Amino acid sequence: MGLLDTDLLRRDFPVLERDVAGGKPLIYLDNAASTQRPRAVIDAMDECYLQYYSNVHRGIHTLSEESTKAFESARETTRDFLSASSIGEVIFTAGTTAAINTVARSWGDANVSSGDVILLLISEHHANIVPWHQLAERTGCRVEFIPVDDQFEISDETVAEYLDRLRPKMFAFAAASNTLGSEYPVKKWTAMAHEHDATVLIDAAQAAPHQEIDVRDWDAEFVVFSGHKVCGPTGIGVLYGKETILNAMPPFLGGGGMIMNVTTDGFTTQDLPEKFEAGTPPIVEAIGLAAALKYLKSIGMENIHAHERILGARADAGLRAIDGVRVIGPGPEKKGGINSFVIEGVHAHDVSAFLDGRGVAVRAGHHCTMPLHQALGVTATSRASCYLYNTVEEVDELIAAVADVRAKFARTGRRRRSRRSVESNA
Repeated sequence: MGLLDTDLLRRDFPVLERDVAGGKPLIYLDNAASTQRPRAVIDAMDECYLQYYSNVHRGIHTLSEESTKAFESARETTRDFLSASSIGEVIFTAGTTAAINTVARSWGDANVSSGDVILLLISEHHANIVPWHQLAERTGCRVEFIPVDDQFEISDETVAEYLDRLRPKMFAFAAASNTLGSEYPVKKWTAMAHEHDATVLIDAAQAAPHQEIDVRDWDAEFVVFSGHKVCGPTGIGVLYGKETILNAMPPFLGGGGMIMNVTTDGFTTQDLPEKFEAGTPPIVEAIGLAAALKYLKSIGMENIHAHERILGARADAGLRAIDGVRVIGPGPEKKGGINSFVIEGVHAHDVSAFLDGRGVAVRAGHHCTMPLHQALGVTATSRASCYLYNTVEEVDELIAAVADVRAKFARTGRRRRSRRSVESNA
């Protein structure tokens, strides 16, 4: 497998047709934060709003029945995308963050006690850290982190040592790091965790857009991802959970939609998945998500992954070849299309601003991985993340622009040192 036909694919994304920075074509390399939407998604959402939008499930009029059918069809599309066993295992949430919070609040409060351990990777996104810190505040459990080595990697042996020593109640980790780009062996680590009686949650926010996901093969109790990272809309995410464990969990949010019956004495809940979907659900967003997942499937997840790895490897090699540039992540064989980097003597925000002037959109900051940046001794990094519509030419422009940043600030630094030398000798 090689590169995708980007000339054809880019026609599906209207935003990629625009110019920025005084007439330069947009080079969008901020896909790890959020991807762009194809016309198929925009059209599907427009059609709902223009033709049949209504609230779902309880209405018996035509629009409600049509909306309900489209909404539940979206759930089936999502089930198929994940290869889940039943639609009851597919919970629509507001995003990955909301999905992890649901697990921490519902499963966590019911199953975690003082002295228990929640095990994470140091490279986790804040969405997979803060809810567990909050659980620790409520229960007295503690949160432990597996470090990365000098090559920004985590070995199977290190994971095994932490599992054996800490015996965690929950092992929650990202299938792919949003900062390092690392792609981790989900199935293997899940099996290792199960050997130590740990429950497993997989943050697939950076994996779902780029690779085939089979939750039955992974065998984790929970898998979560967000719509806006898979070419879908914001405001929707997915919580997959094994049916047996979801049935045993108490509902997190209460209100309409999740109840079977309410009296002055109490309530009974609906069956799955409604049990965890209190209130009006993200109806149009679910329809948009389904359109996005169908779009990705039509291209082929393996094809998308192969395309990104080629671009990611090219960017990795080009950035490492620039004097004064340090890539924060493993080699290209261990990661996908994400490359985070630092330029000696230049803050990441200045890098991003300079690249934006060339029409290149990258991310600058800690990328919601502050513990990782602290462990690595860097305050911020620049991150270029490729997706299915990016091209070799765009990657080359990124590399050239970064080289220009380095050259510009290196000259500035030399002039400042020269002035200080003259002043000290005066």
